[in-house]
Amino acid sequence: MLGLLRKTPADGRVPAFTTRRLVLRQPVADDWSAWAQLRGESREFLRPWEPTWPRDALTRAAFRRRLRGQARDREAGAGYSFFVFRSEDDALMGGVTLGDVRRGVAQAATLGYWIGQRFARKGYMTEAVDAVAAHVFDDLALHRLEAACLPVNEPSRRLLESLGFKLEGLAHSYLKIDGAWRDHLLFALIDSDWRERTARQKRP
Repeated sequence: MLGLLRKTPADGRVPAFTTRRLVLRQPVADDWSAWAQLRGESREFLRPWEPTWPRDALTRAAFRRRLRGQARDREAGAGYSFFVFRSEDDALMGGVTLGDVRRGVAQAATLGYWIGQRFARKGYMTEAVDAVAAHVFDDLALHRLEAACLPVNEPSRRLLESLGFKLEGLAHSYLKIDGAWRDHLLFALIDSDWRERTARQKRP
């Protein structure tokens, strides 16, 4: 792992995960202003990789709807959302989501993530995803973490591969991105591979 994952109180209400450089915690209502500013200034950077934004995407009302949906998913055990903050100055840098959590015979979840343009290409999201993977396998006790990226999204592909995700194939017209159905590369990380990698990193 890039940083030791540990649970700490963030503000007395919301549990957080901390790594060497980051704090990850679930979003709260007071995060709206920082979130809207970061997403707004990064709109063109994010647009090629995300679904089309609704007209009210950055409003406080839209953010509250998002929080309510996340709370329902969390209570049902179907999904978990985390904002990523830089430890040194508490700057919001992006987010990581776990969705489509399946129990029973599947024991899997789907990974999503985004980062603001001014924080990109500095290793922050790699560190954040590594921490969330630890949460998936250690705390949620899932077997499999899945992710997808556009074939042209080389930074995302490098991130996943650096953490041990394996390419499993190409899904045609997999997700509707920026208004068009796009093919995606499918990746997965399983718990045994993650544990083997983290054990190697701990060896002297």
